[in-house]
Amino acid sequence: MALRDLWNRLRGKEEGAKPEEAPPSPPEVAKEAPPGAVQETPPELVPEPPAPVTEAPPAPVQEAPPPVIEAPRPDVPPPPVVVPPPPAPAPVAAEPEEPRGFFARLKAGLSRSTAKLTQSITGVFTKRKLDDEALEELEETLISADLGVAASQRIVAGFRRTRFGREATDEEIKSALAEEIAAILTPVAQPLEITPGHAPHVVLVVGVNGTGKTTTIAKLSEQYRAQGLKVWMVAGDTFRAAAVEQLQVWGERTGAHVVAPAKHGADAAGLAFDALRDARAAGADVLLVDTAGRLHNKTALMDELRKVVRVLKRHGEAVPHSTLLVLDATTGQNAVSQVRVFKEMVEVTGLVVTKLDGSAKGGVVVALAQEFGLPVHAVGVGEKAADLRPFEARDFARSLVGLD
Repeated sequence: MALRDLWNRLRGKEEGAKPEEAPPSPPEVAKEAPPGAVQETPPELVPEPPAPVTEAPPAPVQEAPPPVIEAPRPDVPPPPVVVPPPPAPAPVAAEPEEPRGFFARLKAGLSRSTAKLTQSITGVFTKRKLDDEALEELEETLISADLGVAASQRIVAGFRRTRFGREATDEEIKSALAEEIAAILTPVAQPLEITPGHAPHVVLVVGVNGTGKTTTIAKLSEQYRAQGLKVWMVAGDTFRAAAVEQLQVWGERTGAHVVAPAKHGADAAGLAFDALRDARAAGADVLLVDTAGRLHNKTALMDELRKVVRVLKRHGEAVPHSTLLVLDATTGQNAVSQVRVFKEMVEVTGLVVTKLDGSAKGGVVVALAQEFGLPVHAVGVGEKAADLRPFEARDFARSLVGLD
């Protein structure tokens, strides 16, 4: 059908339609394409293709450069391999230390002396009669435990008098032995008393090298300060700087005044004389005078000690009011010869026995009591001030034989 006829028919059907001012020109009839030709679609009827979606190009991935591996140099050592430390273990709460009294510390300190003595007793007297042979073995056991010949003979004589011919166990022997030892020690168990009327009470501390004189002075200072006494200390060991520094540290700790030498090796006698004068003026209650350690067999050193005593006596004939000889329990029977020589040089008024803790020769205290009868003012079983205590005869005797 021709396009013009189709157009006329369509206009005839539209009744009542408003006439158009200018009818549109009829569309041009498309020329028929020759056979075999491809008919192109008019450009106004071809849909526009959608706009292409422009995607951002992916960001280039920067690859890390490969590590540069240097060849090892023979002259340069390789770097150390750092191994991380293992994780710290969880803290464990420490168990509270069980409080121990002085008797327990004394018994623990005398454990080696006790073992030396009681092992022999157990081997000799287990269910055995105390005949002459047994008592002779007992005497040898006591002597080997550093109780000394005189004290051992006295103890055996007491056994012979009261228990001869009787059968006894080792526990019965220990109890009887403790009683005999306590009988020897009781007269010498005397604490050091400070006389208030002296103002100050002068205590001269002497002994050989290494017995613990300076430490003993420091402990006494702390104890007297705890009693409310005004304490002065004299660092008379002028040739040993460590002794001077030790007293100064203790003086700061306890509040005691320390008189120190102006220079190394100063005259100890002059230092003690000036210290006593100043202590009196200051109203001190106690003056503790340290001295240099000296071998008891060196005459020149002992003469220097006697000079200190002579110079102190210029303040009064009773000065020093107390002269303590400090003994090391580990020296055993050598302590007996020390007491003998010091008694000849100066007027020793009492003994302090140190280092009983761990010593296998604690029995020497019995030998000293029997031989000299000098007061044993205190014994030491440790480094703290509380470890220096007045000597108790019964406690010491029972600890020595291993009884509670």
